Amino acid sequence: MASCVSGSNFFTGWKPIPQLEVVSRDSVSLNFRRIKALKVKSDYSCFEVRDLSYRPPGTELALLDAVNFSLREKSFGLIFGQSGSGKTTLLQLLAGLSKPTSGSIYAQKYDKEGKPCQSSQPLSPERVGIVFQFPERYFVTDSVLDEVTFGWPRQKIDFHLKEQLALRLQRAINWVGLNGIALDKDPHSLSGGYKRRLALAIQLVQIPDLLLLDEPLAGLDWKARADIVKLLKNLKKDLTVLVVSHDLKEFAGLVDYSWRMEMGGVLREEALPI
Repeated sequence: MASCVSGSNFFTGWKPIPQLEVVSRDSVSLNFRRIKALKVKSDYSCFEVRDLSYRPPGTELALLDAVNFSLREKSFGLIFGQSGSGKTTLLQLLAGLSKPTSGSIYAQKYDKEGKPCQSSQPLSPERVGIVFQFPERYFVTDSVLDEVTFGWPRQKIDFHLKEQLALRLQRAINWVGLNGIALDKDPHSLSGGYKRRLALAIQLVQIPDLLLLDEPLAGLDWKARADIVKLLKNLKKDLTVLVVSHDLKEFAGLVDYSWRMEMGGVLREEALPI
């Protein structure tokens, strides 16, 4: 097999406000270098899905039927197809939100010759970030900062971990272009495009191996759609991204691999029909 890569909030609520506000002028350049040095590194070079099937408990109808595909590190994959064909179900399985009836989801590291250089490992749900369609419907706090840090530790933690969490927060905010937004702003008052940016920041603060997006352009105006596409183009340089979307033309310039999901949950590799 050709060499190919691998993946929300798993904390529970610590707020690093002092670390974000109390920053001396002399430390700005040092903090910037630290943020730049925080590279996204994956332990694997490819994530792979093999013979994945899913039938909800108590039903006879399978939503996914022996799905097979693989996606290389720092590449952009897109799945398209009719509504109800099983695309969102596949994302939920990849994120560990549901368990497959059969098949496997794992990460595999390859050497330069494209040969496996270690045993495959199950893809950990903690290393997958997922942004659902209309993610703003799931915001639960009254400020941007609280929304991003909602899942962080509440218990006392050491300074090193606080520093790492603060750096990750700064990186995520800058990554998605929210650095001009006040951290005490109500997330529900943001524009549609900035709500999507915030939803991305919530996942990116964990630096996932795999980022899953379900219809990321749905409900946005033309400018917000263009902004999100540009943002994903930049994220692709550091992350592995898998998108489910009907908006094929907007993503055409980003796609490295594409598949059509047919009714009955059958996935076939296919070029974008545009």
